[in-house]
Amino acid sequence: MKKLNSKHVILMFFQVLFLISCRDDGNVVPEEPVVKTSTVLNGIKVSTWMYQIQWLDEKATIDELDATPYDMLVVEPGHNFKTDIYNTKYLVSSLKEKPNGDERLLLAYIDIGQAEDYRSYWESSWIAPTETDIGTPDFLLTIDPDGWSGNYPVAYWDTRWLDIWLGVNGIIKQLADFGFDGVYLDWVEAYDDDKVRETASQEGVDPEKEMMNFIEGIRTTGRSINPNFLVVSQNAPYLLDEDPNRYISIIDALATEDTWFYGEGDVLWDNPNAGDLSGGDRHASDYSTANRITQNAKYLDLGIPVFSVDYCISETNAKQTYINAYRNGFIPLVTRVPLTNITETPPLFE
Repeated sequence: MKKLNSKHVILMFFQVLFLISCRDDGNVVPEEPVVKTSTVLNGIKVSTWMYQIQWLDEKATIDELDATPYDMLVVEPGHNFKTDIYNTKYLVSSLKEKPNGDERLLLAYIDIGQAEDYRSYWESSWIAPTETDIGTPDFLLTIDPDGWSGNYPVAYWDTRWLDIWLGVNGIIKQLADFGFDGVYLDWVEAYDDDKVRETASQEGVDPEKEMMNFIEGIRTTGRSINPNFLVVSQNAPYLLDEDPNRYISIIDALATEDTWFYGEGDVLWDNPNAGDLSGGDRHASDYSTANRITQNAKYLDLGIPVFSVDYCISETNAKQTYINAYRNGFIPLVTRVPLTNITETPPLFE
């Protein structure tokens, strides 16, 4: 396993940055100030955060992440890998405090809408689906549409899948017992996958309602152990429109990827397509940058904080993304799509 490259993380401690622009007469005038966005979750002020889900099987990598002053960390817990299992107890005990001794939030990344063939729950008898055929067991429906290998969208309402997560010794209980402050949910958008929706229709299931049921079950299970267990939902911003009052009652924050820039799936950190991509299908129709911002604003209006994560290599793109995010009330992170390293583009303006 490749080790994490050492990076010096420098955070922006200025609350307001004044940008300048030129008038037609050549004189410079101050533009509208950019105010650093923050929120409070479980009594902890969060204005900066980091997202890393690979290479944390090395203590040195955990220690490097521990040395950063980020207010919130989203990490792969790594306890249920088949190989290269993380030392999850060490990870949690190391990352729950910032270097100055202040408490910080630690969230476990989990993929609730896809089965991953490198997890311990993936049994030897399971057969992965293909683009045309479902797998075994039959809640394994199709392949990942973004090209991530070993990831397969599921019929997440299936009791066999739910038991993996919400059972007596399910994953959510395990994570709460480890001491994570909550979970960061990936692939909530499974409800909008074409194959998932087709299966739901065949089974007489409402995919939006069942996803909310699943998320509520995660929250209830986590809070049976830790009354302050947090649930942050990544992407699927339009799920809110199905039942706004219910949805905001079962999540504590929204996180959205790719508002301005994205990267290709399954590429390495140094790949030129690990960030800086924009336009195309990823930014079309409901998911244009403008429509993403408008939809995210609904959450803010309802009191739900919005974290944004965009994928950039260019410092210019990263800098502009931070400005754009702050101006829209988001709490931003700019990194690269593999999420293997501490970002080289921290929230710093020079």
